[in-house]
Amino acid sequence: MATSKASKPTCGATSFSWKSTNLYSLVVFLCILSYFLGAWQGGGSTVPIKNTINAANSLPSNPCIIPTNNDTKLDFNAHHNLDEAGGPTSRKTYPPCNVRYSEYTPCEDANRSLRFSRDRLIYRERHCPEKSELLKCRVPAPFGYKNPFPWPASRDLAWYSNVPHKELTVEKAVQNWIRYEGDKFKFPGGGTMFPNGADAYIDDIGRLINLQDGSIRTAIDTGCGVASWGAYLLSRNIVTMSFAPRDTHEAQVQFALERGVPALIGIIASKRLPYPSRSFDMAHCSRCLIPWAQYGGLYLIEVDRVLRPGGYWILSGPPIHWKKYWKGWERTREDLNAEQTTIESVAKSLCWKKLVERDDIAIWQKPTNHLNCKVNRKLAQTPPFCPAQDPDKAWYSEMETCLTPLPEVSNNQEMAGGELAKWPERLHAIPPRIRRGTVEGVTAEVFQQDVELWKKRVSYYKVVNNQLGQSGRYRNVLDMNAHLGGFAAALIDYPLWVMNAVPVEAKVNTLGVIYERGLIGTYQNWCEAMSTYPRTYDLIHADSVFSLYENRCEMEDILLEMDRILRPEGSVIFRDDVDIVIKIKNIIDRMDWESQIVDHEDGPHQREKLLVAVKKYWTAPAPAPEQAR
Repeated sequence: MATSKASKPTCGATSFSWKSTNLYSLVVFLCILSYFLGAWQGGGSTVPIKNTINAANSLPSNPCIIPTNNDTKLDFNAHHNLDEAGGPTSRKTYPPCNVRYSEYTPCEDANRSLRFSRDRLIYRERHCPEKSELLKCRVPAPFGYKNPFPWPASRDLAWYSNVPHKELTVEKAVQNWIRYEGDKFKFPGGGTMFPNGADAYIDDIGRLINLQDGSIRTAIDTGCGVASWGAYLLSRNIVTMSFAPRDTHEAQVQFALERGVPALIGIIASKRLPYPSRSFDMAHCSRCLIPWAQYGGLYLIEVDRVLRPGGYWILSGPPIHWKKYWKGWERTREDLNAEQTTIESVAKSLCWKKLVERDDIAIWQKPTNHLNCKVNRKLAQTPPFCPAQDPDKAWYSEMETCLTPLPEVSNNQEMAGGELAKWPERLHAIPPRIRRGTVEGVTAEVFQQDVELWKKRVSYYKVVNNQLGQSGRYRNVLDMNAHLGGFAAALIDYPLWVMNAVPVEAKVNTLGVIYERGLIGTYQNWCEAMSTYPRTYDLIHADSVFSLYENRCEMEDILLEMDRILRPEGSVIFRDDVDIVIKIKNIIDRMDWESQIVDHEDGPHQREKLLVAVKKYWTAPAPAPEQAR
């Protein structure tokens, strides 16, 4: 039997003007009286109003989520019946899954991966279950699960009960990754190549390239470990997409997420990384075990695709400084020298410039445009430039051994694709992709209107769910249909980060714009599971997601995936057409969520409604005595 705790308000009370409420109640009473008189005169039948309000709008165990200004009750049942809206699923229940699924990642399942090739580690890529294999149950939190520490304490601490794995504390003890003390894990900030701590290591990098002037805002860490590099870059206003496979280093990405650091499960194998071209100002590998010198330099070619013009690639660990470390690495000098020579050769073929190699760190820089590169590569054309293609297409797209051409420029001083503003001006400056007219239907004026729209909407969200206005209540946030990143931009002053997902089914691919704003995100098909662990997010925003996926896949499967990746007592803000909102509520009521239908910010006459929901706290049952030992 699952373990739960009594529902309780998780936010402060919201104040109302009782004088205006009493006046409003009088008006409502007169309207209702008029309604019944009209119905009596017309001889028609009516729907009992009391029952309608209770069915559609009651949230008895969570008074913190409110309907709308003046506490107006919405009457949907005259046209939309909750009991019938769910169709054949309306009586279906969604029981807890077995405890063995508490860390289930559907598209990175270890057993399913065994069906695929070991070559280039393809078996560790995304391999999602068939429709017949989908779970129809709710993934449990482990027994004893606690709310994570608030940021910034979470950077250094996590509860053992939330991620009950001690393997890394033994395997990486000397490297200072993680320690187990009492009922907690502590993260000293160490790493394989920075045993003195990520902060000192980043300071070393900062002496080689400028990390302080706002020109570097977005970074990617390949093979991130527990993401200490990304965690400590946040204090420098640099946001990092950290990724690592689900492999023998059990739960490394899960630890990163418990720490409140952006991360995804991922690997460079045969498919493009799920990011558009020209996304990151800086890429990093610290002994990440990626074979950069193999497969014709394929993996460095992919790093080149996602690096911005003028961006940096940082490598520490083998083979850098091999003359000092070769014995400790248990490799021959000849082998390490050959690897470094090949890496240098591939980087040169990509027209990168090696800026520096000092101690354990080497840094290369991508050119700001390809004018000189095209001239210099007329004789040696390996790898060739890619033929006409979409460089931003990156969902199950095969990597190719060809160089992604940068946008054309008129002179050698021009930045390919357009100059980016420095952070924080970058957030609200017109993104280069929009300035150049390459995003269908989005002009500078449309972009500015979107900025103002989301400021208004997020302000309203804070009224609907006043926890959103409480600094520190939410840390890990997901926007399932991010469009131009307006939701994330409106929350930029809060101590949280937003994973901006752009559905691959969206009419316009806007993820490149999101990165040009200095935000991060990923492509995602919501008919499939996300590449992340259960209980990743504190807050999920779903704007028109279910309208987009109507008739593409089952609503219940998307909602069960949201339940999997949402933490106990986490919140969701749905935004969609009223018909769809009613169907969503019908299902999540059977998932044991608390929810409240709320007016649109422009009033009750809008078909678009909000559904604000909270996932109740519950866990797997306590293990039997013999299991606990």
